[in-house]
Amino acid sequence: MSETFDLLIKGGICATPNGIVPADIGVRDGKIAAIGALASVAAAETFDAAHLHVLPGVIDTQVHFREPGNEHKEDLESGSRAAVLGGVTAVFEMPNTSPPTTTAAAIEDKLKRAAGRMHCDYAFYVGATAGNIEQLAALERLPGVAGVKAFLGSSTGTLLLAGEADILAALKAGVRRMAVHSEDEARLTERKGLALAGVPATHPVWRDAETARASTERVLRLARAAGRRLHVLHVSAAEELPLIAAARDLVTAEVTPQHLTLAAPECYERLGTYAQMNPPIRDAAVRAALWRAVGDGLFDVIGSDHAPHLREEKDKPYPMSPSGMTGVQTLVTVMLDHVANGRLTLERFVDLTSAGAARIFGIAGKGRIAVGYDADFTVCDLAARRRIENRMIASKCGWTPYHGIETEGWPLATIVRGRIVMRDGELVTAGGGAPVGFVDTQPYR
Repeated sequence: MSETFDLLIKGGICATPNGIVPADIGVRDGKIAAIGALASVAAAETFDAAHLHVLPGVIDTQVHFREPGNEHKEDLESGSRAAVLGGVTAVFEMPNTSPPTTTAAAIEDKLKRAAGRMHCDYAFYVGATAGNIEQLAALERLPGVAGVKAFLGSSTGTLLLAGEADILAALKAGVRRMAVHSEDEARLTERKGLALAGVPATHPVWRDAETARASTERVLRLARAAGRRLHVLHVSAAEELPLIAAARDLVTAEVTPQHLTLAAPECYERLGTYAQMNPPIRDAAVRAALWRAVGDGLFDVIGSDHAPHLREEKDKPYPMSPSGMTGVQTLVTVMLDHVANGRLTLERFVDLTSAGAARIFGIAGKGRIAVGYDADFTVCDLAARRRIENRMIASKCGWTPYHGIETEGWPLATIVRGRIVMRDGELVTAGGGAPVGFVDTQPYR
């Protein structure tokens, strides 16, 4: 018999639009060609997925890979290696690099850097500044661009869009969904003195819930006035939730594994500055409110907010220490552990990590196991129990806030457009990532 498929994934339990069911998947030319009973059909390569779950490829829509300008912390190669080792098939990379990604030339530079080096598929955000507002409508439509990202409060890097007039102008300059880091800069400046020297536990005191709530209330009001779709990143305060719920016709929202897993004061007592991120990890009551919002369907995606810094940087005394932690490599196993512990269904995991991203950002041909879609798969053993350790982390910083924690549910293979990129914890196919396409812009590939 002549070859029918390039790759046959045989005997897996597949998360399809028709449910989580036993099925074989045939792949041809990087696309899903057939789903069903295909065990007798010939293929150039066969992947035995018996007893494993074959999930749509996980899409991490918030990572910071630090290139250009801070490659000592991370670069596009090392960050994407961490991604595929963790079961992630595509990433959206953030613009707070050095120089920041705020021009067409900067986007083109990143695309050139990524070609042949990134192991997963990718798209890049363009950063909004007071100086590039008039160019945003054109920049957001460039090939390889995920959309516009605005920092409404200062964080890592120099990007900031704090004035109300500038925020409104940026919202009016374009039509694609704009992503925002929502903290109020004026309140951050006013409360800076509450960040006590050497006391990381005061991080959520300085960057308090009102800092997030006030910013989110304002940007939702301005988005309504501008008629612009909005995406609120890393929601961290219970007070933001009713605001988002009341504006679901225009707003989508992200939550991170960190905010669903860690809690103050324990995380600061145990991890010190290694628990420091923006917006901060808050207490267990806030974490419980975020989980209720997950159950209510308020969150559309989970993003890791992977933001690495070297140990010598994190070891500086607070608040001189930088905010951010690794996360792209641990996103899948940490969230599957929540599935194992009954906090999340596997169907909701799929929605938050693949289908949701495709839906709200208009990703072309990704986010579900369906004929004609990209053959992106995160193949997992839901029964596998392993301990997360720093030595496993592929990021240049070499640490994780989850060091020493045992999780149930692990990715065993990462398949990107029909290529097995990771298998059993090893990178097996390198440098094959390509730009993600979007339905409302010209396709890149």
